[in-house]
Amino acid sequence: MTVPVSVNANLPAHAWAAWSPCSPRCVSHAAERLPATRMARRYAAFSRAMVGALLRGERIADPEALRSTAASMLDALDIRLEVAGDRSLSAPGGTGTLVVANHISWLDIIALQAVEPVAMLAKREVGGWPVVGPLAKRAGTMFIDRDSLRQLPVSIGEMADRLRSGQSVMVFPQGVTWCAGTGGSFRRATFQAALDAGAPVRPVSLDYVQHGAPTTVAAFVGEDDFGSSLRRVAGATGLTVRVRTHRPLRPAPGTDDRRTLATRAQATVCGAQLSVHG
Repeated sequence: MTVPVSVNANLPAHAWAAWSPCSPRCVSHAAERLPATRMARRYAAFSRAMVGALLRGERIADPEALRSTAASMLDALDIRLEVAGDRSLSAPGGTGTLVVANHISWLDIIALQAVEPVAMLAKREVGGWPVVGPLAKRAGTMFIDRDSLRQLPVSIGEMADRLRSGQSVMVFPQGVTWCAGTGGSFRRATFQAALDAGAPVRPVSLDYVQHGAPTTVAAFVGEDDFGSSLRRVAGATGLTVRVRTHRPLRPAPGTDDRRTLATRAQATVCGAQLSVHG
């Protein structure tokens, strides 16, 4: 079983690859840690939730099964989920929605699936992760080698096809995790899929707090490993993940290209985060 290392553990493989300066040194608790005995109970509950999800086999692809599984994982770690804005990630209409969010942690995936299960675009390494990997595969995740420029047009074409078919797709345009979630630029390539399919873009802002105070304890950055990250999360008290959905962005024909669409989405996602912490 592969133990995951966060996406920005090494320098970029090519000039266009995403990279973040964040490291485990950025990560800290914003409140007192949980006693070891209570942490052990959380580990046990999380293990039960994970095993239960795996035992569902292919049935985990059912949206309600996936939603309940994600919610049970958050509950097991005593993480509160708060949703502001529209509780649906998909926007009304005949096509699917390109859902774009800032990226902080492996918990981002679980939190967003607990709001509304949608297909995901993820780096290929996620498929080998011990918790998220099997669930991602069974939920129809599209995997991409982010070090390969040749694969990108194929992945964008597949995303556009799914959007045209009415399926929503979730991406993290920063490409890597950031401890506070607001760093880095939104990579514009995935926005081409929305333009090609005539699909709306739903910006989503993610934020983590402990007892209402900003925290980096959930961040999964740099050369961090899953075991260390899980221990921090299991020992965190008063941890809440806040999901804020914004109004869909509708590409303007003849005006928006993938660059402007990415810029609009980033301004919405990261601007909302900065206003909360400011």
